[in-house]
Amino acid sequence: MLFNTGTRYGLASRALHWLIAAGIIGLTGLGAWMVSLGYFDSWYNRALVIHRSGGMIVLGLALLFAAWKVVSPSPPLQAELRAWERAGATAVHVLLLAAMFIVPASGYVISTSAGSGFPFLGPWEIPALLPRSETARDLAITIHYVAAYGLLPVIAVHAGAALKHQFVDKHGTLRRML
Repeated sequence: MLFNTGTRYGLASRALHWLIAAGIIGLTGLGAWMVSLGYFDSWYNRALVIHRSGGMIVLGLALLFAAWKVVSPSPPLQAELRAWERAGATAVHVLLLAAMFIVPASGYVISTSAGSGFPFLGPWEIPALLPRSETARDLAITIHYVAAYGLLPVIAVHAGAALKHQFVDKHGTLRRML
């Protein structure tokens, strides 16, 4: 079943969810490791190329995910949820969706703020669409850092709530996404 139903996520939504989640977590770990590297470290430039390419892949998947949500809307939140749980779930989902765009978009601005593009998966290049700007770069660095690391507790709440609703409340929440 490719499409979402009234009670469960379809294959496309599940695949995009888990690919984006793995990408975000992996890129956050890679980014945290990268900032510890010295300029002359053999991984300094390789890790940056991997991080940038991965970020553009996550952005592409996020665009596809957003379009897919229009084509195949998510099932409604489970009826067993209390009002505050519904509000929390909605807020967390909005934050996650926003971060899927904000983090890679700010990374793109950082990477192109010198006015040139950057390599993507080897032979291709992501072009710079904005003019050179140190101000934009500085703002993008702050946004990228705050959004990426601020996303981690949101992910923890999202995962924790799913586990609670599956194993404590016995709502079958994880079955909808697995």
